Amino acid sequence: MPTDQDASSSSGFGFSILSRRRDQVHSMESAQEASGIESGLEAFQKNVTERFRDLAAVGSSELLSISWLRKLLEAFLVCQEEFRVLILSNKGLLNKPVDKYISDYFDRSVKALDVCNAIRDGIEQINQWQKLLEIVLSALDNQRSIGEGHFRRAKKALVELAIGMLDEKDSNSSSRGHRDRSFDQSNSLKEHKPLSQFRSLSWSVSRTWSAGKQLQAISRNLAAPKSNEISSSNGLSLALFIMSNILLFVMWALVAAIPCQDRGLQIHFTVTKQFFWAVPILSLHERMVEESKKRERASACGLLKEIHDIEKACRHLSELSDSVHFPLTVEKGAEVKLRLQEVKRVYEAIGNELDPFQRQVREVFHCLVRSRSEALDLIARAHGYDS
Repeated sequence: MPTDQDASSSSGFGFSILSRRRDQVHSMESAQEASGIESGLEAFQKNVTERFRDLAAVGSSELLSISWLRKLLEAFLVCQEEFRVLILSNKGLLNKPVDKYISDYFDRSVKALDVCNAIRDGIEQINQWQKLLEIVLSALDNQRSIGEGHFRRAKKALVELAIGMLDEKDSNSSSRGHRDRSFDQSNSLKEHKPLSQFRSLSWSVSRTWSAGKQLQAISRNLAAPKSNEISSSNGLSLALFIMSNILLFVMWALVAAIPCQDRGLQIHFTVTKQFFWAVPILSLHERMVEESKKRERASACGLLKEIHDIEKACRHLSELSDSVHFPLTVEKGAEVKLRLQEVKRVYEAIGNELDPFQRQVREVFHCLVRSRSEALDLIARAHGYDS
């Protein structure tokens, strides 16, 4: 015989539980409300499934790119709006059990605000790296004749870029304070103080803040509602459980992709594939975890495709610059142009996508703030009506 947990999982939204509850109500108005929430939950679940199936349908070359992350945030914003409408359109069903689920969700969303701030800082890091790529291109691209001075300028930018990215890799296992101090450990690093100074001035979370611990806090006590909890919350606990898992996955994906402080990706998703809306989310999670285990990604400062492309293009160009002699031969000149095309591709990809992505992160932040304020106000007014 299935347990309460099994009943809620196998029915997806627990519609059979809601149906039984609807059969038990005596008021026609209450019956209509129960029927409305059931159809609303079903539509919400189907929409979530379709959006995340689309996100999971991409190939490995697009997964974890900036353009893919933008689609992920767009899906989150749409789901959040549908969730908001679902709660508001069923505000007559609010009660004390529902209040608790709503409060729990928005407690998680408050924790997600810090993640958004940390991601914004990571985006600023990538912005700085793009400026260094621009120096490389300015030094070597579209030159009638590439001389030793051009290569020196490009090499200096490549070295600064490599140090900056290495510094971010170190941050995965050390505190922010340690990362700042690392710039004073040798004369060669001191030359790059302006980039370090920029980071310390732009940092918007505390020096001891940990992305990994924040994700653990968001995931804490996130369990599928049991049948009696579904019944007592008029089914709204299911919508809140779904939205909590979406929030957790989106924040986890951002931390996985973008450089940020103390990235910890060991988060256990308690939702199972018995919920069909969870299947594409869990599939994406598995793919991203596998990506993080690849040798070339294992120690990266972020799984973002463009970060990998920067590292690869700059490594190729650096290796080439170590082997050139002047004046350049025709063959070496052609090889330099080929490597510069790699740099140009990633530079343009970042230039086209990073600013819109940053605006979306900001939009997610403000959306969470507005939604929380609106929900708490709704709960307060509902209690006012009860009193």
